[in-house]
Amino acid sequence: MNWQQLLSDKRFGLEEYHGHKQERTDFQRDYDRLIFSSPFRRMQNKTQVFPLPGSIFVHNRLTHSLEVSCVGRSLGNHIAKELSVKYPALVSNLSEIGAIVSAACLAHDMGNPPFGHSGERAISAYFAEGYGKKLEETIREEGGRWEDFIHFEGNANALRLLTHQFNGRRKGGFVLTYSTLASIIKYPYSSLYAGEKGKFGFFQSEEESFLRIAEELGIGHDPKDDKRFLRHPLVYLVEAADDICYQIMDIEDAHKLHILTKEETIDLLLSFFDEKRRERSLYVMKMVDDTNEQIAYLRSCIVGILVDECSRVFLENEAGILDGTYHGALIDHISDIPRLAYKECTKTAWNKIYKAKEVLDIELAGYHIFSHLIDSLAEAVMRPEHAYSKLLLQRIPEQYNVKAPTVYGKIQCVLDYISGMTDVYALDLYRKVTGNALF
Repeated sequence: MNWQQLLSDKRFGLEEYHGHKQERTDFQRDYDRLIFSSPFRRMQNKTQVFPLPGSIFVHNRLTHSLEVSCVGRSLGNHIAKELSVKYPALVSNLSEIGAIVSAACLAHDMGNPPFGHSGERAISAYFAEGYGKKLEETIREEGGRWEDFIHFEGNANALRLLTHQFNGRRKGGFVLTYSTLASIIKYPYSSLYAGEKGKFGFFQSEEESFLRIAEELGIGHDPKDDKRFLRHPLVYLVEAADDICYQIMDIEDAHKLHILTKEETIDLLLSFFDEKRRERSLYVMKMVDDTNEQIAYLRSCIVGILVDECSRVFLENEAGILDGTYHGALIDHISDIPRLAYKECTKTAWNKIYKAKEVLDIELAGYHIFSHLIDSLAEAVMRPEHAYSKLLLQRIPEQYNVKAPTVYGKIQCVLDYISGMTDVYALDLYRKVTGNALF
C-alpha cells in the first residue's frame, strides 16, 4: 500500500462530484457531518460499560467517542508531522491524517446497539441459541449469510449505517470519504472468517461496498491469508485511540462508582510511570485535595504517555504496516513499564469492573429485552398480514425496508431498527409491546 493512494478524499456515493472543493477539507467535512447526525447524537443515551445512573456521570457512547476522537487527532497529527519529513512530496495529503483519524474515531462505535457490548452478544445469542435459530435453514437456502447474525458485530454495522442507502435517503449513506470509511474497518473480512472471537468488518449486504473501498485505496489481501484484506494503516491509530480511552476511563468511572477504592485506582495509574515521573506526579497531586482531580491529573498524564508510545510504535513499523507484515495492536508493542501497567488495568477491569453487579444487571436486562423485541418485530415483518403485525409495523420508521424480498433482508431491517435505538427507547418499546407501560 502507498500513502498517496490511501489518503483519498473521494466521497463514497458521490464519486462523480470528486474535485469540487470547498474551504473546509473533505475530511473536516466528514467530522462535521458525523457530529451533526442523528445516529451520533443518539449515542448520548447508549451504554458504554456502566448503566447510565444519572446521579453520577459516567461515560456513555457519545462521551467515549468524543474522547477517542481527541486522542485519535493527537495520534494522527503526530504521525503526519513525522511522515511529512519522510515524504515531503506528500505533505498536503499527509497533513490531513489527524482529521481523518478524528472523524473515524467519532464513527467507530456508531453501529453498536443499546446496552453496550452486551447488546451485540444478545443479538448473536438470539440467532445462535434462541428462537432465531429456526430461521437458519431458510436464510441459507435463499443464499443469505447466516454468520452475519450469529456473529453480529457493531463494527460491521457501523459500515452499513454509514454507507447503506436506506429508504428515502441518498445514495452512499453518509457519503463520507473513502479514507475515513476504511479507517473504521478493524476486521477487513466477512463473517465467514470471523473465527472464535466472532469479529468481522462487513455484512454480506456491504461486501460490494467494502470491495469498492479496498480497490480505490489500493488495499490488498493479507499475504498470510488471501481470504482477508489488509487493514488501512490508519485503523491502527483509531484502534490505539480506542484502547487508550476505554481502558483508562473505565478505571476512572469504576472509582466514581466505588467499584475501585481510591488507593486501588491511584496505584494502578501510578504504575504507568518510571520512578522519576512517579515522584513528580505525587508532588503535583499534593497541590490539590480533591481525589477526582488527582485521578484526572494522572489520567491526562497517562494518555500523553500512551499517545507518544503508540505513535513511536506506528512509525517504527510503518513499512510492515504498509506491506501487511505487521500484526497486532499498537498498544501491545509499547515499552515495558506502560505495557505492563496497561495489562494490569486490563486484568483489573475483567476481574472487578466488567463483572460488577451493575454491569451484569445491564447484560441480563439486555438479553431479555433484545430477545423479545427481535422476536416480535421479526414475526411482524415475516407475517405482515396478521392484525398484530400491522400494528407493530407502524412503529418501524419508513427508512427501514420491512418489505425486503428476502428473509435475510427482513431480519436485517429489524436489526437496523433495534441497533439504532437508545437504551431508553429500547426499554420503553419493550414495556409497551409487552403491555407493561400503556400510559
